[in-house]
Amino acid sequence: MYRAVPTALLLAPLLLALNACTPPAPKKEIVGLRTFQYQGGDVRSGSVDYPGSPPAGGPYNALWQSCGAYTAPIYDEYAVHTLARGAVWATYQPGLAATELTRLVAVLKTPIEVTVPQPEGSQQKTPTKKTVTALSLLSPRENLPAPIVLTVWNAQVSAQSADDENLRLFVETYGLAQDAPESGAGCAGGFDGTR
Repeated sequence: MYRAVPTALLLAPLLLALNACTPPAPKKEIVGLRTFQYQGGDVRSGSVDYPGSPPAGGPYNALWQSCGAYTAPIYDEYAVHTLARGAVWATYQPGLAATELTRLVAVLKTPIEVTVPQPEGSQQKTPTKKTVTALSLLSPRENLPAPIVLTVWNAQVSAQSADDENLRLFVETYGLAQDAPESGAGCAGGFDGTR
């Protein structure tokens, strides 16, 4: 005896197979991203005349700026060294609304998922995933091209508001600063004053 099988049951395995073959959605493009080609290791004393504001690389002081939030401008030479150590530097125009600053701090805390390989000889073959946040500096700055500018070594993006999706994408993409010349050096124990 012949029984009709619902079409949905016949198509379900095919749809599941097609879904499994679908590539993941590509990361969104960071609109307005500017990139640079600075080399690291050019340590100098004294002040440096940087071509951009804020600078995204170049010569820097032997001392770095300790990561954290500052309510007054900081020295470029120390901040650039902190970029070289792998931090994100969030600069904002003085007078930015307190609500915007709160949102900007939240952007800097954007979780970044990293894959941790298993140690050699481990029984577990699947790498472990963990979430980290970027090292960061936050400081006001005059003469910015926009109310908010995020900078890492050799990359920068500007925004009119802390709600701009490009800021989160920037932190997710560049927050680990793996291409920074001193990436992984950390930013504690540096200069913690302001100008």
